[in-house]
Amino acid sequence: MEPLQLCIIWYIVFVFSVVLHEAAHAFAGYWFGDHTAMHHGLTTLNPVPHIQRSPIGMVIVPLLSFVSGGWMIGWASTPYDPYWAQAHPKQAALKTLAGPAVNLTLMLIAGVLIHIGISAGIFQAPERLGDFITVVEASGDGSLKGLAVLVSILFTLNLVLLIFNLIPVPPLDGTAIGEFVFKGEMLYKYRQLMSHPSLRIFGIFIAWAVMSKIYPPIHITVLMGLYLIRGIHYY
Repeated sequence: MEPLQLCIIWYIVFVFSVVLHEAAHAFAGYWFGDHTAMHHGLTTLNPVPHIQRSPIGMVIVPLLSFVSGGWMIGWASTPYDPYWAQAHPKQAALKTLAGPAVNLTLMLIAGVLIHIGISAGIFQAPERLGDFITVVEASGDGSLKGLAVLVSILFTLNLVLLIFNLIPVPPLDGTAIGEFVFKGEMLYKYRQLMSHPSLRIFGIFIAWAVMSKIYPPIHITVLMGLYLIRGIHYY
C-alpha cells in the first residue's frame, strides 16, 4: 500500500476514534449535569469542532508521528466545570471513564468484524502477530487489502488509546478509577496525590514511560486471545 493511502486510512481511523472518545466525555457530562462541553459545541460527532479546539493534537502531531514512525497518535480535549466535578466526584469519574469505554467498544467491534471477515472468506489470520496494520490480512487484492488495514488499525489504535488513557496519572482518564477503588481516608489521600502539581506536570511523561513497558505484552496477549477464539495458536 502506498504511504499516502496508508496515511489517509490512519487519519480517518484516528479522527473517528478520538472524536467518539471526546464526544463520549461531552455527552456523559451533559447527562450528569455538566453542560460545559455542550456550550463549547462538543456534544457532537462532527470532527470539525474537536479539531478546531485541538489542532495540534488532532492534525499536526498525528501527521508528524506518521511521518516519523508510521503510525498515528495525538489528542483532543473536552472542557468541564471543576466545581461541578468537585461537588459530584462519582458522576465526574463516570464521565471521565466514558471515553475509554468507547475505545474498548470500538476495539471489540473491530474484533467482531475481523471474525466476520474470516468467516466470510475475505480476511485471513496473519502469519505473525505484532504489526499495527496486519492484525488481519486480506484474502484477496484491491479494496480488500485496504479494508483489512482499516479494521486492523481500528483494533490496534483503540487498544492503544484504551490502555494509555487508563494509566492512573493526571491528566489521563485512569485517575477516575480511584473514585471507585478507594474509600474514606485512602480516597482523600488518592485525590491529594492526583492533584499534586508535579504529578500533573510530569504525568504524561510518566505515562509514556509506563506505556512503553506494559503495552507490548498486552498487545501480543490481546491478539493471541483474538485468534484463540478461532482455535488459532501463536507461539
